[in-house]
Amino acid sequence: MHGFFGRVLHIDVTSGRSAWHDLEQSRLRKYLGGIGLGTTLLYDYAPAGIDPLSPRNSLIFASAPLVGTGLTTTAKFAVVTKSPLTGFIADSLSSSHFALELKRLGIDALVITGQAPSLVYLFIDGEKIELRAAEHLRGKTPDETESTIRSELSRPDVWVASIGTAGENRVRFATISNEGRHAGRGGVGAVMGSKNLKAIAVCGERVTSVAYPEKVEVVADSLRRRSLGSVTDKYRSLGTVANLAVFNRLGTLPTRNFQQATFEDADALSGEALTETTFSRRHGCASCTIRCERLFKSQTGEEQRLEYETLFALGPLCGISDPDCVLQAARLCDRYGLDAISTGGTLAWAIETAGKGLLPEAQTLGLRFGHAEGALAAIHAIAGRQGVGGLLAEGSRRAAIETGSDSSYWAMHVKGLELPGYDPRSLKTMALGLAVSPRGACHNRSGAYEADFSGEVDRLRGDSRRGAMVAASEDFAAVLDSLIVCKFLRKCFTDFYPEAAEILAGVTGWDYTGAEMRRAGERIHTLKKLFNIREGWQPDSDWLPERLLSESLPTGVAKGVGLSRDELRDMVRGYYEARQWDENGFVPQRKLDQLEIIMTATSLCPA
Repeated sequence: MHGFFGRVLHIDVTSGRSAWHDLEQSRLRKYLGGIGLGTTLLYDYAPAGIDPLSPRNSLIFASAPLVGTGLTTTAKFAVVTKSPLTGFIADSLSSSHFALELKRLGIDALVITGQAPSLVYLFIDGEKIELRAAEHLRGKTPDETESTIRSELSRPDVWVASIGTAGENRVRFATISNEGRHAGRGGVGAVMGSKNLKAIAVCGERVTSVAYPEKVEVVADSLRRRSLGSVTDKYRSLGTVANLAVFNRLGTLPTRNFQQATFEDADALSGEALTETTFSRRHGCASCTIRCERLFKSQTGEEQRLEYETLFALGPLCGISDPDCVLQAARLCDRYGLDAISTGGTLAWAIETAGKGLLPEAQTLGLRFGHAEGALAAIHAIAGRQGVGGLLAEGSRRAAIETGSDSSYWAMHVKGLELPGYDPRSLKTMALGLAVSPRGACHNRSGAYEADFSGEVDRLRGDSRRGAMVAASEDFAAVLDSLIVCKFLRKCFTDFYPEAAEILAGVTGWDYTGAEMRRAGERIHTLKKLFNIREGWQPDSDWLPERLLSESLPTGVAKGVGLSRDELRDMVRGYYEARQWDENGFVPQRKLDQLEIIMTATSLCPA
């Protein structure tokens, strides 16, 4: 088999037993790899209704057919599990040498179940599998963990993915870290922590076989050249921090927990200002020619990675304008292994809640908009589940429910996942994309905002036509996330589906078509929705926070614009129609038949 190895490795960390299972080619062809493969495996290994932090929940690391082929931006892996933050699917992506080494193990996916009796790390060296004591790693940062493991194994060729203190303490938005990158959203690090698994160290020697090497090299060379063209200029010049000033001008920069959509101190945090005053160096993921990552220096001289979502969440969303404070907060999130978006969103909820006279502990901590010291203290408390940090570690939805007194009104989440850095009131296609995403409030599982920014539609007025746009962008993202190709490469394709099919055919030797690729995207996205339905999704899950439907924008070029319930309802209805689902958002059997989705487990999981 080319591109794939046709097998999955399952490890039960309770008993230490492991088993290799074959993956049939038909499954790989229908679901590709990455998010698609991880989602279909989740059905096999995670029992319906399972508590996400139960030993029986599965933590799946999925590779993809393009990993290891030399194609630019493809050194990625997916982590798929049931989210402890939302109760629905969590599917996160990360880029690193760990992704390449995972593939070199000769597997398409690693599935971990169970719970070790004490803290351990997993060492996989080819087909040698070992669980090693890790109590000495407790409390260490991901970087410290990687360094310690390499040292004690005397293996500089080992690559490591690990959790920080937040994952150990099962903070519901903890990440899995590797080389400074994160599989971030949905709390995948909390699931890893619930298994008493501190880290996974891998070292392989298998080579990804390619059916037509010369053909693939021609495509790879073309993509490398296109990746250095005008469509990636923004990522190569300033990185994603360039978005902050642009979004502020457009009146779509969430500020002070979405009370405003412009920030009066945006200039101090703009990508231009950061580059001029604190820029240190440019960096890129493994196998990437775009190199969008930017490292900035704090006043102490330490380097810190920063991109738009982290900048927005720890800056304007919390009313903080001091760049050094944002860098410090971002560093803490990296050191503890915390999703920066959910950290910022939960902090913003806590700040507003404390300002209403609730959460006295938060008031004592000094949590208020614009107060850097209070935010930094709260991040420490969240990672350690200390004091009010124990409440905030549950995420804004659960914290608001426990606090009561109408505090759910200013908990800005969808399905339990905190909103990213786009105000839905001034981006109506994006509003729909956030409402219906299976992952919750997610900017990465569709490119819905691109329609709003393109001028193709009036971004300030919603209508039912947005449904087809969102559905198409979700299917497109599903293919990218399953092959896996970085989304920053997306505009380098002239006609994506036929070109993607040609690449996959060159790697695998399959006779794969653009139509088949398009259908795979729809199938993968639909399967994610079906998982959520299995786990309790209801029609009112596809909705937005009450604040966004009750308050119009008070500042900026979109001042006075709001989002009505009827407007959102009309867009959601149009989305269900575009998907050919029923009027309540459930997937009819005829659609399953059309997409060749068989809802029967394949008994990969032992009883």
